[in-house]
Amino acid sequence: MRPTVIDIAREAGVSLATVDRVLNARPGVREKTVRAVNEAISKLGYVRDLTAANLARGRSYKVAAVLPDTESQFLQSLAEALTEAGSMAATSRTELHLYRFPAEDPHALAALLGSLSDRNYVGVALMAPETPVLRDAVRGLRAKGIPTVALVSDLPNAGCDHFVGVDNRAAGRTAGVMIGRFLGGGPGQVMVLGQSLLARDMIERRRGFDEVMQRDFPGLEVLQSLETHGSPVTLRQVVAEILTNAPQICGIYAMGGGNRTLTQVLADMGLSGKLTVICHELTPHVRAALIGGEVTAVITQNLGHLARSTLRVLRAKVDHQPLDEGQEQIRIEIVLRENLPALPDFSAQAPIDRTS
Repeated sequence: MRPTVIDIAREAGVSLATVDRVLNARPGVREKTVRAVNEAISKLGYVRDLTAANLARGRSYKVAAVLPDTESQFLQSLAEALTEAGSMAATSRTELHLYRFPAEDPHALAALLGSLSDRNYVGVALMAPETPVLRDAVRGLRAKGIPTVALVSDLPNAGCDHFVGVDNRAAGRTAGVMIGRFLGGGPGQVMVLGQSLLARDMIERRRGFDEVMQRDFPGLEVLQSLETHGSPVTLRQVVAEILTNAPQICGIYAMGGGNRTLTQVLADMGLSGKLTVICHELTPHVRAALIGGEVTAVITQNLGHLARSTLRVLRAKVDHQPLDEGQEQIRIEIVLRENLPALPDFSAQAPIDRTS
């Protein structure tokens, strides 16, 4: 017979109310008593059924996912994956709400995060550049007991409870190995594009990329990162100018964003398929560019896995439970034209709050 909370109370010599406080990490219990209850749990082999416990208490997990409001196909795919994961998790009393914020307005983001604690949210997942304003907002959430998880791009100085995404430094190293081998080690130059080096994922990708290029492919000259700040006009201008004046460029590493504009510029200059192009995330456009030979290879991640992991991590943090690190590890995937996976089907629909 499975042990119950009654057995734990009897073994530890405490009341049922005290066992409940310990199980739910509520304050007001002496450290000695907490230790006695946990020792009884371990001795009896008690495994708590959190789903049943939450159902009995009528408890639900109301969580928010907060993403930049841009025209990025990657962000749209991520929003769809989160919506689908939220729909599937509804049976475990999880309620996901998706919010979008102006990508270049950290104060609007901070105001949005500050308002979530008044809307009965128990957890927040967030993708945003790390700024002082954002760090303060995240710390404010955590001070109110609301776990916060960083998505895709880590926020290492904001004190988030967890990061859900690939190891971006390893992703950059992977890009370095691919572009170096595709180009045969040189000679030649490699252009590097990124939206903003304020974003942790861009910083880590560039760092990993440089590590490999300097160590293994010294015959290739890696140029300074070009920041586009999400502007197609800026991307078009800088790429066209550099390609016109630097005929030795034979490869491009696009660290994130702007792939539609990049491939259009290459097409306009008659360079489609003539340069090695490595980029991130298998968006609909990148898929088509792979098929058409405009993009050589893509470093990506399973967005369905990332979305489901986000909800599992938030629930675990809310319940003060340990994580299954193996299950929550988001793996780096390399996609070529020859191994394109089937298209995902995100059929669920949910309202998105676009905060002005």
